[in-house]
Amino acid sequence: MQRVLLVSLSHVFRSAAFLLLPFSFIALIAWSTAGSASGSTTDPIRGALWIWLGAHHIPFQLSLPPTGVAGYLTYLPIGAVVLPILVIRSSFTRALERLKGDYHDLNVVRLNFSIIYALLVTILAFMSRSNTVAVQWYLAPLFAFAIALISTMTVGSRVVPSRPLQMSARVLSVLLGVSFIVVSVLIFINFSQVRTITTSLQPGIFGGVLLLFLNILYLPNAAIAGASYFSGTGLAVGAGTLISPHSYSLGEIPALPLLGILPVGPKPLALFGILFFIGLGALLGYLTANFDFRAITQSYLFTVVGLVVLGYLASGSLITAEMGAMGVSIWKFALSIALEMGIGLAITIFISNKVLNRGVR
Repeated sequence: MQRVLLVSLSHVFRSAAFLLLPFSFIALIAWSTAGSASGSTTDPIRGALWIWLGAHHIPFQLSLPPTGVAGYLTYLPIGAVVLPILVIRSSFTRALERLKGDYHDLNVVRLNFSIIYALLVTILAFMSRSNTVAVQWYLAPLFAFAIALISTMTVGSRVVPSRPLQMSARVLSVLLGVSFIVVSVLIFINFSQVRTITTSLQPGIFGGVLLLFLNILYLPNAAIAGASYFSGTGLAVGAGTLISPHSYSLGEIPALPLLGILPVGPKPLALFGILFFIGLGALLGYLTANFDFRAITQSYLFTVVGLVVLGYLASGSLITAEMGAMGVSIWKFALSIALEMGIGLAITIFISNKVLNRGVR
């Protein structure tokens, strides 16, 4: 057990260092080119920690200079979560290779690694606080432990999820995949607007690369927002705004190139997208056709929970009060798609029962 703890500890530090080093380089370049006369050498170190913590989707509480107005940064890129997942998987794989089977239960190793990783993230989150930026460190153990545990479960003898969970994951994967395709098409169609916003920022070469990378990391957020739009619920780009097929209220938007794909008014024809979500419900009914009613219900409930999680990850506040509502409404997003999928699922079950009854006769 002691060997498991020591190996896990060393590779947890490896996981953190593997991302913190390149983030430190990025923060150092940004700090050196900013030209601040009042900055100190601790700024890029804290900046690297903040980037790393943001990649774990841990929210920030801000005190905006010069007046110290309260602000929040909870609208974080979902794509950034992939970075710690990949690093943790690599480090945990090396940890298992170093242990060479010197453990009784792989799940215990996973649990030890995840707990140590969560503790490290929490400590660094607490230490990274400044007068203007405070990471909500009490949420760090929840996010870090979940990310680490999910990552380690895909290494070694993998944990096989239940069939209802597998079917739910397939349906959600189709939803996200189609949403990504739609967002890609919208970027292609509105490329001139996206380029105009990028040019107006004048980011330079280094800044342009970072801006491109940031927009790529926000693509999952855009995909979920697109799904919410075509489900009829819509999305917000600032407090008091609503962009949906039947209602349109939009003020000034942040200069993020990805927002160039936003529609310029109501698009009632987009409501035909509801048929897609009804079809997803029918797909779930088809995939679970051989399940009993309890398993079908579990698949549907897993899907609803997945929608809530996606809605949470794709919504939040973007620093200022004016941008206090970004992305989707969690409950509206989950409820609308759950109802639309429920219709498709109910129709499929009804038709299947009718066919079975005729076959019995």
